Amino acid sequence: MSDQGAKVTITHHVQGTGGRYVAAIEGAAEQGYLEWEAGGMKEGKEVWIAAHTIVPRAIAGRGVAGALVERLIADAGRQGFLIRPDCSYVARKFAENPGWAALKA
Repeated sequence: MSDQGAKVTITHHVQGTGGRYVAAIEGAAEQGYLEWEAGGMKEGKEVWIAAHTIVPRAIAGRGVAGALVERLIADAGRQGFLIRPDCSYVARKFAENPGWAALKA
């Protein structure tokens, strides 16, 4: 059963030279995540490689993956880093949102 109105909370955890955005849904034990790793520099800006976006089946269909990508994009805009979308889901979201082109490495 899908619950589009569920409250999603996203936190960011830096781990070594990468990190993970974690999405928790109120009342659900499972969590989704988007992992990134450092990808060097491009045009004087840090590059983050969006490596994986994982959403367990138990919380699928609630917009979790999209919310994770939107948080990554928002952080890139605020912090000034570029994103290399190695994850196929993140790459698809970039293709669907041409306004994000300036944030793509």
